[in-house]
Amino acid sequence: MNQVLVNDTTLRDGEQAAGVAFNLQEKVAIAKFLDTIGVHELEVGIPAMGEEETRAISAITQLDLQAKLLGWNRAVISDIQASIACGLKRVHIAIPVSGIQIAAKFHGQWRVTLQQLRDSINFALDKGLWVSVGGEDSSRADENFLLDVAQYAQEWGASRFRFCDTVGILDPFSTYTKVKRLVSALVIPVEIHTHNDFGLATANALAGLKAGALSVNTTVNGLGERAGNAALEEVVMALKRIYGVNLGIETPRLLELSRLVAAASGSHVPPWKAIVGENAFAHEAGIHAHGVLQNPTTYEPFAPQEVGWERRLVVGKHSGRHLLSSILQEHGIFLSSQETQSVLDAVRQESVEKKRSLTVQELLDLVQEQQRYSHATIR
Repeated sequence: MNQVLVNDTTLRDGEQAAGVAFNLQEKVAIAKFLDTIGVHELEVGIPAMGEEETRAISAITQLDLQAKLLGWNRAVISDIQASIACGLKRVHIAIPVSGIQIAAKFHGQWRVTLQQLRDSINFALDKGLWVSVGGEDSSRADENFLLDVAQYAQEWGASRFRFCDTVGILDPFSTYTKVKRLVSALVIPVEIHTHNDFGLATANALAGLKAGALSVNTTVNGLGERAGNAALEEVVMALKRIYGVNLGIETPRLLELSRLVAAASGSHVPPWKAIVGENAFAHEAGIHAHGVLQNPTTYEPFAPQEVGWERRLVVGKHSGRHLLSSILQEHGIFLSSQETQSVLDAVRQESVEKKRSLTVQELLDLVQEQQRYSHATIR
């Protein structure tokens, strides 16, 4: 797999998630954090949205970040003028390419779509801008028409073409086939943009990269419209650990970044979320915990510290004697085999009643309770 460029769109497509609205300070903080950990390119917003958005984008352009900054635009001259007014030097121009989208937005007049694209590219290039073009709903477009649009974009001066699985309907096999065809026909790089409607955004993003795309769109925590986008932390770690592609991104800070975006978006990260979820490195089940105590690689694909976590061993309904003894011994408590089983039975019952694993303090309280009961019985 070739060297990959990560173009994170948390500040554009991520913020388009229903109910999410970053303020200026939050957009700036997220942009700075993404830049600090080494993300290569940031799609910072939609300048045509108005004053609040342009103020935030302008503030980001003035930060002198290492990451390249990109503004999202329709194929409309006024959109590109708004990007220029924010101080952006790079613009993304999106046009619909599927019959469904062209019918809804251009009354089926695809020639008008292409003319607007050409005029927009020409205007942007005349202003000295770097231009990428995106095919909205590429995954449902007629493949020959999509190829024509991409080749026209290249001919007219675009420096990259974005293949968009706008409603997340592809699987990795069809993604690979479609992107491979596009990559083979173009000289300019292809970017892969995926949505998670069927839970396949990360898999499809990786398939696109495997097919030769050189750039990938991501969002922190997979934030985005409907079911979200390909998650930055998942794509980065999959590339690093599965494909051996190190992007130069500071992965031990991914958890910190996840928490920043979760707070700004008001969106809770599910505990089972890959890489950054609270349970990603938590072990309760007896056989798993026993294995991890012997050798962490038995049930962990990589060390938790690699993404900012620490391993958590928790006691609950599924815990076994080895884990229970290990945790108690860390607190200077050594029980007989019979005592351990008695405490374990109590732990399981308590866990079912509370519908969760127990805290260490709750475990210690249970031990004390069992010991008091035992002494009372002996008397």
